[in-house]
Amino acid sequence: MAAASMAASALSSNLTHRTNNHHYSSIHGTKLRPVSTAAAGHISNFSRSKAISANYDLKAFTFEPIKESIVSREMTRRYMTDMITYADTDVVIVGSGSAGLSCAYELSKDPDVRVAIIEQSVSPGGGAWLGGQLFSSMIVRKPAHEFLNDVGVEYDDAGPDSSYVVVRHAALFTSTILSRVLSRPNVKLFNAVAAEDLIVKEGRVGGVVTNWALVSMNHDTQSCMDPNVMESKVVVSSCGHDGPFGATGVKRLMDIGMITKVPGMKALDMNTAEDAIVRLTREVVPGMIVTGMEVAEIDGAPRMGPTFGAMMISGQKAAHLALKALGRPNAIDGTSTVGSLQPELILAAIDAVDVADA
Repeated sequence: MAAASMAASALSSNLTHRTNNHHYSSIHGTKLRPVSTAAAGHISNFSRSKAISANYDLKAFTFEPIKESIVSREMTRRYMTDMITYADTDVVIVGSGSAGLSCAYELSKDPDVRVAIIEQSVSPGGGAWLGGQLFSSMIVRKPAHEFLNDVGVEYDDAGPDSSYVVVRHAALFTSTILSRVLSRPNVKLFNAVAAEDLIVKEGRVGGVVTNWALVSMNHDTQSCMDPNVMESKVVVSSCGHDGPFGATGVKRLMDIGMITKVPGMKALDMNTAEDAIVRLTREVVPGMIVTGMEVAEIDGAPRMGPTFGAMMISGQKAAHLALKALGRPNAIDGTSTVGSLQPELILAAIDAVDVADA
């Protein structure tokens, strides 16, 4: 018992708590919008001071009056405006798990690229709200921790010789990147919306067919309820591994004959899996990029279990592949105007990959 206690104490003492003094791009290695820890503390203190000195009395608090119809109109008007705006957009990301959100985060750095995220669940985040087996912590293998630095997520680092870092709760990553993504003016999340099909014209994917998720789940119990559409220049499919709503992008490609097989992911092998997921992230058919665990489904790559670095870097790579397809500066072909490439993305961008039969 004493030995176990001493080991735990030693492990705790070896863990170095990581606090980011600056935001910087893990792809370009260049500092962007530096915010010092002291400045962050000043902002936090300012917010607390503002709240304390707010012009209301917590002992006798009352809200301003409002008509119920105003609430309904505001929600409806804004949502319908978003639907009109994103009916024809640059990139549609299907699925807002860790890979989809990482892709959206990287894409949203280009203010001229409009991004719509389609999420069938009420809550975005996919399986990244918890670590493995309902445990809280998120394990991220190096050098993917550079992406955490970019997003601004704190973690525990066992030291320079260690191979991984630990985010104390997976929800810290998910909530942080989600807030960053949704605060960008060029991104819109449509949650509780399913992508039922693809728009395909002359052999190229040109958007998605959408419906309310609850409608999609009840087509067999109701009469015909036709869907809607969202056109885009690029579709990024990040639907995760197979399941009721999993791998729907590549399964649909097989259904319509654009690819010949979806072999499914193989048994767990972390060391092989994460490298393979990033390496095989690509445009599988014209107009459609596949990222995250959906890559394992189409290529028969192993699953990696409760490590999340491949999800982040795969999403990041998918974003730069989308930028390349749009003719925007990107890190894949070296046209980015900021800084230089990190080695992990250079390796991820190699052309010598096994591709699905088309």
